[in-house]
Amino acid sequence: MIDEQRVKETLKGVRDPELQKDLVELGMIRNIRIEDGKIRLTLALTTLRCPRKVHMVDKIKQVVGGLPGVSSVDVEITAMSADERNRLFPKHPLVGIEKVGHTLAVASGKGGVGKTTIAVNVALALVKQGKKVGLLDADVYGPSVPLMLGLSGQNPEMEHGMLIPVEKFGLKIMSFGMLLRENQAAIWRGPLVSRAITQLLGEVMWGELDYLIIDLPPGTGDPSITIAQAIPKMQVLMVTTPQEVALADVRRAIELFSKQKRQVLGFIENMSYFQCAHSAKHIDIFGHGGGKKLSQETGLPLLGAIPIDLEIGQGGDRGVPLMISSPTSDTARIFEDIAMKVGKQQ
Repeated sequence: MIDEQRVKETLKGVRDPELQKDLVELGMIRNIRIEDGKIRLTLALTTLRCPRKVHMVDKIKQVVGGLPGVSSVDVEITAMSADERNRLFPKHPLVGIEKVGHTLAVASGKGGVGKTTIAVNVALALVKQGKKVGLLDADVYGPSVPLMLGLSGQNPEMEHGMLIPVEKFGLKIMSFGMLLRENQAAIWRGPLVSRAITQLLGEVMWGELDYLIIDLPPGTGDPSITIAQAIPKMQVLMVTTPQEVALADVRRAIELFSKQKRQVLGFIENMSYFQCAHSAKHIDIFGHGGGKKLSQETGLPLLGAIPIDLEIGQGGDRGVPLMISSPTSDTARIFEDIAMKVGKQQ
């Protein structure tokens, strides 16, 4: 006589090929029904996208179908709940970045200085050097990475309870903008912001990376503090523009990261100058020498000065960043030089 216990004992010989434990131990075998030699059961997978599900179903049918008196085996497939997956895969708060070599946050004291443009193009310059690079858009209030990379409307998939980064231009990419409905505003405050960022840091499956570039929101609020506290070895690139009002805000941001004992690698001065096509002379639209002044004050290097380049804005609007649309341009070479200087400081 075949009973449920006999079926379970038999299925202890079938192992999940990834987890290397038997299906019964993992709690994947459920709802066993036996009637006149016909056996029906449910296989609860961690995800319906499991690439080995056909193999597992075939193996179940083979071993159970080999029992005396069994005429047929029917296997229904379902997926585990989020709570069940969490019990099966207990996560360290930063499990998603445990295989990341270097974490580099791109920060600014104020908005409107082109921080995201810098983060995207420095990340792509590192890719051009053969590095494995991820880009995390941690700007809760105004995530613009999806627009700049032509990913608007794309949503990440889930695997084993972890978000899978979207891949484009050789980058692994995750953004708050991918988790919101189009044109939806994130109206979050204090603890909610911190919790959301902590979850995003820990629940994205980045895999092995040489660099994870984090595009921080402007200013010195909760998101920047949360990330600085969460990642002990995080380093920082500060973005500024030449005018004095931007420098004052950058000084406050430097103080924040210094208090958290996070290393600031140096400054990037964006919108540094404009060069007319008919002249070699630089036109200092937003003033001159702000980044150099900060460098002299702090002893930190000025890693590069990015000009006002029409291709930067146009490429961002098209979803094709300058490092992709004009990889041999003078501005692209400046980004490559910045990426080389970053690498030398590791």
